[in-house]
Amino acid sequence: MSLINRKAVRDRVHRRIRRKLAGTAARPRLAVHFSNQHVYAQVIDDDKGVTICSASTLNLHLQQANLETAAKVGALIAERALAAGVTEVVFDRGGFLYHGKVKSLADAARGAGLKF
Repeated sequence: MSLINRKAVRDRVHRRIRRKLAGTAARPRLAVHFSNQHVYAQVIDDDKGVTICSASTLNLHLQQANLETAAKVGALIAERALAAGVTEVVFDRGGFLYHGKVKSLADAARGAGLKF
């Protein structure tokens, strides 16, 4: 399977996921994205089209996208979301499999106090 096909498959899966869920003021969406070097997470209110808070490995001054950094980003996004008054979110895995870095980020966010 070539790189272009893998990206197209992930994009199709992501569009299918986004049709089924949306973030509201009561339960914003926790969206995650992984590049080769970085891990990104945002808490988004889709009704208003506003990003409530965000966290990434850029904030932590790390240049890796592995399980440990994903867990650090998950804990950081949970801390920032709780500071912004968000306690419950809808998890948007962004077309990625719920495995590895995605699972590590989600578990760390749950462990830091976010509910989803």
